[in-house]
Amino acid sequence: MKAAAINAFGGPEAVELLDLPTPEPGPGQVRVRVRAAGVQPVDAAVRRGLFHTGAAPEFPLTIGNDFAGVVDRTGEGADGFPVGAEVLGWSLLACHAEYVVVPVDQLVAKPAAMPWEVAGAFSASAQTAHTALERLGVGAGDTLLVHAAAGGVGTVAVQLARAYGATVVGTASPRNHDYVRSLGALPVAYGDGLVERVRALAPQGITAALDAAGGAALDASLDLVPDRARIGTLVDAGRAPALGVPFLRSERSAERLAALTALWAEGRLRVEVSRLFPLDRAADAHRAIETGHGRGKIALVMS
Repeated sequence: MKAAAINAFGGPEAVELLDLPTPEPGPGQVRVRVRAAGVQPVDAAVRRGLFHTGAAPEFPLTIGNDFAGVVDRTGEGADGFPVGAEVLGWSLLACHAEYVVVPVDQLVAKPAAMPWEVAGAFSASAQTAHTALERLGVGAGDTLLVHAAAGGVGTVAVQLARAYGATVVGTASPRNHDYVRSLGALPVAYGDGLVERVRALAPQGITAALDAAGGAALDASLDLVPDRARIGTLVDAGRAPALGVPFLRSERSAERLAALTALWAEGRLRVEVSRLFPLDRAADAHRAIETGHGRGKIALVMS
């Protein structure tokens, strides 16, 4: 099969289209012919050698953590997803490839109306946002500050928080303010003077913050949120312990993903895929994700 993989850590040019063995499903697993896969900042971190699973890397290393496709082979005892089933799910460091093998408990049925590119880019950001709001206890009466509100995680977090009854302020570049507003948040430009601009928008105060940007965004959150236990960062793992703020990681499950896909099917959750790349241009997708300030998601589509 073809896969977007690396033979050494480095820049976007390290991503190559390689011929790798097509995987076979074992007991309780299915093989999926991938139709689309999301590209996210963590994929670039993997490529640069900044994301560690605890095991020594083995090259070639395939990249990608969420996907959608069609089941084409099943292993012994793999019930619930027969050959031909349209699915979406996740698998660590495996998804930017023509085929992926996953346990059945990392899959859910794809809603019939969900486009392949949305399904392929849905799992990681949606589950991360849902986990984060759960951990921060966001609900009615809260005023939540979402940094990078136009990004993949931010897009979902804004909508879920609004559904929970919270007021949301979202940082974004000015060109994305209309988009952030359409999600239900009050947009605010990041940069110098952010704390003052947020206070002007939310004179009632900020009760929780979700940081998907790091650095100055986390600093602003510390100034704005009295309770550090309600400031969560997705990116600033190095500073979080010393600052006393939670470093948040996605807690993925089929139950969580099924609930989120149901919200999408009901028209209550929107995910925008702003750019598509074929698998053989995965390096360009990495360049795009590293520019920052993007809107929604980037996805790879397979031929």
